[in-house]
This record gives sequence, structure tokens and C-alpha cells, in this order.
Amino acid sequence: MTAQGLGELDILIVDDNAQMRTIVGSVLTAVGCRRLHYAPDGRHGVDTLRRRSIDVIYVDYEMPVMNGLRFLQAVRGLEGPARFTPIIMLTGHSDLKRLTAARDLGVNEFLGKPVTAESILKRLEAVILRPRPFVKLDGYFGPDRRRGERRGFRGPWRRASDTQDILEL
Repeated sequence: MTAQGLGELDILIVDDNAQMRTIVGSVLTAVGCRRLHYAPDGRHGVDTLRRRSIDVIYVDYEMPVMNGLRFLQAVRGLEGPARFTPIIMLTGHSDLKRLTAARDLGVNEFLGKPVTAESILKRLEAVILRPRPFVKLDGYFGPDRRRGERRGFRGPWRRASDTQDILEL
């Protein structure tokens, strides 16, 4: 990922905390990102996404007006290419219930608070250099939840429970 390439990305930062927007924006600016857009809540974030093409979104979990979960639902429910926009969720609450709720609504990556410059950039790198394919199933639209490849795997299924229908020869 080069600074020149980063300068071409349109990145949206959605957070009700102005200081957090500034922190994330400053880190991204320091590595060459020039096209940053800001929104104080999910509703303004969705409006921005409808008006302009965005390449990556950082969004806070807890916000008034429209929180991060409702924002995820709104984005993944859009028509057209905007629904595929990679979303990195900022959260100060990394309990399993919250993480699972966001995962099930189609988040790409999580970024725990307090953030570091390294963590902000690692998540950006993950969604750009290692994108996961999107899946549309009954009740789910978002990036494939499975990460990585299992070495030596040669079957059509990837879950342990899938083996019940495989005939070993």
C-alpha cells in the first residue's frame, strides 16, 4: 500500500466524538490519505454515502441518532456498489454479544478503543489488501465470515459439521 495509492481513497469517518474523528483522520492524513469525509452520526454517514463514492468507512458502535449497528444495516441494505463498502467498526466495548451483532450485520473489521496509529492502519490494510468476498444468504449480506484458508483442505465444505454429508472413500 503506497502513500500515492492511499491518497486516492475516499474514506468516511463516522463518530459522534469529534476528538475520535480527529485522531483517526490525523493518522490517515499522516500516511497520505487526502480525501477524508466526516459525519457525526450514522444518519449523516448514510447521507454522505448516498452523495459520493466512498472506498472505506470507519464507524463508531455507540452514537446517538443512528448507532453503528443501524448504520451497518442501512449500508448493507443499499442498492448498488455502496453496499459493498468495507466497514471498520470502532468500539470501546469488545464483548462477544456486541461483536457478534456487528459481525452478523456485515462488518468487515473491528477496531478496539483506545486506538493506536498502528491499529487504524492495520485494519485499513486488511480491508484493502485482503478483502473477503461478499455473501448473500437468507438473513445475511456482508463479507464472508470465514477467514483464511485451511492448509490441506480438499472438500467443498469448511465447517466441521459439514462433514456429515461427505462420503470418505
